[in-house]
Amino acid sequence: MLESSHNPVFIRAVGTKLSGEDRDYIRQRLAKRLSNFDRFVERTSVRVEDINGPRGGLGKRCRVKIVLRGLPSVFVEERHYFPRAAIDLAFDGIERTVRRTIARRATKSSRIGPDEPQCERSARLNR
Repeated sequence: MLESSHNPVFIRAVGTKLSGEDRDYIRQRLAKRLSNFDRFVERTSVRVEDINGPRGGLGKRCRVKIVLRGLPSVFVEERHYFPRAAIDLAFDGIERTVRRTIARRATKSSRIGPDEPQCERSARLNR
């Protein structure tokens, strides 16, 4: 387990080996990508897998799961021939997805109003 700021980051390799340098790369890239969302992130899991074994091809998959506080978890999966390329693609996607998920929550809460439950607001608007 590695820490990004104060949020736990779990890194796992399946069917392939990740060096200490690879794990540091993952931790640094993730911290850079998610630094603006740190207060929303509860924990992160990164899983790098060799899905083709000795056959080659687009055989490295990077799966990232981010558990957000008070929001649905976010998942991204990317494949590439090179592990670091799969990691970079997944981190690009996870940043966009986290941003969108947080923005959706902000949009919904601004429609409802900060102190008014949704059902009361709906009843008031339908009068």
